[in-house]
Amino acid sequence: MEAHEVVELVKQALPDCEVQVQVDGNHYMVVVVGEVFEGLSTIKRQQLINKALFSRVLDGTIHALHPKAFTPAEWAARQG
Repeated sequence: MEAHEVVELVKQALPDCEVQVQVDGNHYMVVVVGEVFEGLSTIKRQQLINKALFSRVLDGTIHALHPKAFTPAEWAARQG
């Protein structure tokens, strides 16, 4: 599965978010930035991303998923 396909699946589930994907074989690091994560715990944030990609994990297309979620303010603080 290509990175752009993962981006599209996540954007369908979380349409107002910025999505970045890094692929290493069938391991996927997915970074999602959006207001939707405001006030949510890390686990709840990851669950939203996992839900968007669950069918691909279940069918084995994605072997390992590493989701990271940030609000825009958190992402900006991390960038510099």
